[in-house]
Amino acid sequence: MTRSAMREHIFKILFRLEFYDADEMDEQAGYYMEGVHAASEEEEKYITGKAKAVAGLVEKIDETINEVSEGWPTNRLGKSELAIMRLAVYEMQYDDDIPVNVAINEAIELAKKYGADNAPSFINGVLAKLA
Repeated sequence: MTRSAMREHIFKILFRLEFYDADEMDEQAGYYMEGVHAASEEEEKYITGKAKAVAGLVEKIDETINEVSEGWPTNRLGKSELAIMRLAVYEMQYDDDIPVNVAINEAIELAKKYGADNAPSFINGVLAKLA
């Protein structure tokens, strides 16, 4: 499985944060991964581990997003855009294995697929300010 595919699975797990309590993250990640038959055990560990890591830093990540997204606090963002930006900010600030430009480009690709029409340019602008 490619890193992009794994990132998409992480995004889908993070999307669930808006609908379930944070203490249900392990359970929700498990439910989601039951449907991902193409993932090896190592890939599943990576996907769920990263999703949990992002979820554990949501408050800090949201503060960061709020600092740079002028006029668009996290509580006004679409659910998919918020999940995409949380993942990208995590990768930019906490994951040394992912170059900043890769995190931004991957976020834009996810926004094209899952976000509103203006999501790719909005996410690019916010993440560019952060970078």
